Amino acid sequence: MTIAIAFLITVLLSPIFIPFLRRLKFGQSIREEGPQSHLKKTGTPTMGGLMIVFSVVLTTVIIVNKFAVYPISYKFWLLLFVIISYGLLGFLDDFIKIIKKRNLGLTSKQKMIGQVVIALIFYFTLRSNGFPTYVEIPGTAIQLELGWGYALLIIFMLVGASNAVNLTDGLDGLLAGTATIAFGAFALLASHAFVDNEVSTIFSLAIVGALLGFLVFNAHPAKVFMGDTGSLALGAAIAAVAILTKMEFILVIIGGVFVLETLSVIIQVISFKTTGKRVFKMSPLHHHYELLGWSEWRVVTTFWLIGLIFAVLGVYIEVGLS
Repeated sequence: MTIAIAFLITVLLSPIFIPFLRRLKFGQSIREEGPQSHLKKTGTPTMGGLMIVFSVVLTTVIIVNKFAVYPISYKFWLLLFVIISYGLLGFLDDFIKIIKKRNLGLTSKQKMIGQVVIALIFYFTLRSNGFPTYVEIPGTAIQLELGWGYALLIIFMLVGASNAVNLTDGLDGLLAGTATIAFGAFALLASHAFVDNEVSTIFSLAIVGALLGFLVFNAHPAKVFMGDTGSLALGAAIAAVAILTKMEFILVIIGGVFVLETLSVIIQVISFKTTGKRVFKMSPLHHHYELLGWSEWRVVTTFWLIGLIFAVLGVYIEVGLS
């Protein structure tokens, strides 16, 4: 039911919202150094992430208030806080890009400060509610107590995941599809420990439904892009779910595609600065395969398949080996 509600909200809202964005001239600016085939995407409405965030929040509120078995906990408000706050940060970034007609919105420093501040609020809210500061090693019964080091982990996860997911948002349907698979895996894992993670399960399923609805309009050829509004919100949201379900490390596996995309950028930058040579034709990784001659749809579906493999592996390690 949760997936269906979120899906319907997004699908019904999109035909109204997309023309509205087009009338406001909220179109995507394409960077000149990117693949030349992307120039035809210039002007495609962006900020579609607003529809995703709205659908997820509304669906979660409806389901939790009407059907939740257990009393609503602070985790409910934290999840909504994370997706809304990072969504607003992304919205500001998108808005500046559109107004100034450029591919750069907030500076990296401004964006980082915003991400860290939100992560700190998230951490102190957890600690004020007695949330444990240990982490579990996937597939084992080993627990490592981090103490104050847990604050650093949370900052790293929220900031890192939001940026990693943002890097993945470069082709029609690429992020929407890989994120759907990743959140589906976390919904399955959260439901495995239903008593403690009911809200996380509902929240993850709501995102799955919203993304499936968004894919109807975002699959190639895309009629709308989610922009940083959606990608930053989704990245922070999946990190928040991993934290609240005490599956911090399993995020690296389930979010394997996002990790690979980020590593490709890091490797490219280090290689170019130290040797003057590029390892990839272009980073993030999905652009490398485009420049090798792969069609956009082939790149996207291949990455979806890789994301599915990572998700299955993550679920197996967390459930099958524990």
